[in-house]
Amino acid sequence: MTAARRPSAVAEPPVGRALLVVRPGPLTTVQDLGRRGVAHLGVPRAGALDVPALRAANRLVGNEPDAAALETTLGGVAVRARGTVVLAVTGAPAAVRVNGRSAAWGAPVTVPDGALLEVGAATHGVRCYLAVAGGIAVPPVLGSRSADLLSGLGPAPLTAGDVLPVGPPPPRRPVPGPLPLPLPPPDLVPLPAPPTELVLRLRLGPRADWFAPRSVARLAHDHYRVAPASNRIALRTEGPPVARAVDGELASEGMVLGAVQIPPDGRPVVFLADHPTTGGYPVVGVVPAADLAAAAQARPGTPLRFVLLRG
Repeated sequence: MTAARRPSAVAEPPVGRALLVVRPGPLTTVQDLGRRGVAHLGVPRAGALDVPALRAANRLVGNEPDAAALETTLGGVAVRARGTVVLAVTGAPAAVRVNGRSAAWGAPVTVPDGALLEVGAATHGVRCYLAVAGGIAVPPVLGSRSADLLSGLGPAPLTAGDVLPVGPPPPRRPVPGPLPLPLPPPDLVPLPAPPTELVLRLRLGPRADWFAPRSVARLAHDHYRVAPASNRIALRTEGPPVARAVDGELASEGMVLGAVQIPPDGRPVVFLADHPTTGGYPVVGVVPAADLAAAAQARPGTPLRFVLLRG
């Protein structure tokens, strides 16, 4: 889905430390942990799709876990430092370079004033997280600096020439690195490698009774793949349709993160961070939030299977 063009991250170049966007990549956005408590206003949560990777990147540079960072999609990003900054890249593995020289992935990297930091295309997975000590200090909207591709809130996806202000250095010192894979910080879940097979637990309800019981049971045995049309709003699937037992349509009702909606073609759609807050297609079940980081890193074509949870 293409977002309507919003103002650049900053209207005027900031005073002090900043990142100048040289190469934005296919889709790079500013993300933190998202907007909470505003779904009743029709505002999606947004925020990083791979939350553990964002938290790890922030920890590496000494930030609080909810500091805003950059989320790239497949193709990486290149930024030039204004003032000396400390950066770290996590999420999907990718080459990291400073002024053309290799730098560490998964570790704090000092980038001198005027130097170019490049994050290459993801070698596995989909999304990289680039955190800077002090955080990306674009203005918050409804309590978050996240870009939301569905509602249009927050800064627009990055374009060449954007200038991103950097906040004051955090009081905590960066974590020494490089750290091994998976990352083992004591206050975070270790980061797994991007999935070669995506396994999503599925707690049935609230509208599982709208589907044929045999078709629902087969969800645990049928083989699906991640569809190319997947984005920050939803992970779409290719595979056998889930047959309905009830005709007609629902009145719009609330949607939650991880809801698995079944549209008219019968292929499950897993809602991610930029999902709509209401919807009229029935929801067969909900994927726990803990499983969605893997969904964020599953490339199109990745085999997918559901594991049904009951009770």
